[in-house]
Amino acid sequence: MRSPLPILFKSALGALFLLLATMVMAQEVSFSRDELSIRTAAGKTHEFSVELAVTDAQRAQGLMFRKTMPPDHGMLFDFGEARPVAMWMENTILPLDMLFIQGDGTISHIRENAVPYARDVIDSRGPVKFVLELNGGRARSLGIKVGDKVISRRIGNR
Repeated sequence: MRSPLPILFKSALGALFLLLATMVMAQEVSFSRDELSIRTAAGKTHEFSVELAVTDAQRAQGLMFRKTMPPDHGMLFDFGEARPVAMWMENTILPLDMLFIQGDGTISHIRENAVPYARDVIDSRGPVKFVLELNGGRARSLGIKVGDKVISRRIGNR
């Protein structure tokens, strides 16, 4: 009879490797910060402090593995040019609102309360240049809707 120890050892070693790789990946990428505001059609302005995801590595990392985020914070993904964008929530702990934004700052689509860890593709429903991720439920609680404007230096309309 063969001993199960070599198999258990290999499984444990593999799990440890995956855990360490995930931890290293989560810590390697750093983000610069900026301020932005969202001006609603109702005339209200909401201020946010955002991290900027502008490189492939930053966009790939996004908000994965984050356990908390202050209510007035978020992450702005800059794709460099207007194009169809697909997002997902794998390895993302927080529920998020995703605001899909055209090059001029106009919100063209909102996906509210994207489910943590889901592998479903979240489609921009057309070309966008930016995506703003906020805590899940913030868009609704602040009255942010399609057609509202996101204003920032990064977008180029501030």
